[in-house]
Amino acid sequence: MANALRAKDSSVRLQAALAVGSNPDPGFLETLVERCAVEPEFFVRDMLSWALTRLSSEITLPRIRQELDSERAQARSQALHTLSKIGDRSAWAWITRDMLRDADDEVARTAWRVAVVLVPEDEKKDLADELVAQLGRGDRDLQLSLSRALVDLGEVTEPALERAAANPDPAVAAHALATELLRQNPEAGFDAAIHEVKRVVTLGPERAAASAAVASGVAESREATGAAETTGAAAAAEPTETTEPTEVAMAAKAAETAEC
Repeated sequence: MANALRAKDSSVRLQAALAVGSNPDPGFLETLVERCAVEPEFFVRDMLSWALTRLSSEITLPRIRQELDSERAQARSQALHTLSKIGDRSAWAWITRDMLRDADDEVARTAWRVAVVLVPEDEKKDLADELVAQLGRGDRDLQLSLSRALVDLGEVTEPALERAAANPDPAVAAHALATELLRQNPEAGFDAAIHEVKRVVTLGPERAAASAAVASGVAESREATGAAETTGAAAAAEPTETTEPTEVAMAAKAAETAEC
């Protein structure tokens, strides 16, 4: 079985990890931990972590704790991932600020996720402040991971996000605003939130609001026009309104004034 966990064929390694997890044996602890540090395939690594969760936490946690100090980034990342799967809150004390700010993006991403899982209620605010301090970091996927972690923390993140939205760094401010939009409406999606933030930043709040009002009014006008066209000959005899509704005209005027 140990040889199968090291096989060249990833499907063989996956089946071996599944077999070990299905028949938990403490004798495989060291092999499972070692393979987590070097396994190149995500699905196999995830199965290795699952196999570790099948063992007693009394023997698993101390060994995983050692991996958090490894010089190998993947060892640290996978150890953190396994901790999130085990979910033992006593491991919260092991999640340090250095881990949350690890130079390796994957380690930091995993640390954010496990921190949200393990954090005690009375320490959520401090964790929110720590995570918000990293807004603007990395590419789109990393920023999405950070936003999800902050959203999962709940309302406690709102004050920290509000402060970050006023940050002079535009990348930080935009990420904070997008995260707050996502927190208020998780169904909107991160890309939609980012798009809205960029629109507001580009137009400015007043012009963005006026633009939205114009778009809304035009849409309502089109719906009304479509309904009128279906009323038959009697409706066709009525005079046609060629001007926009008053509210729309006012919004358009406001947009023009903002542009000036």
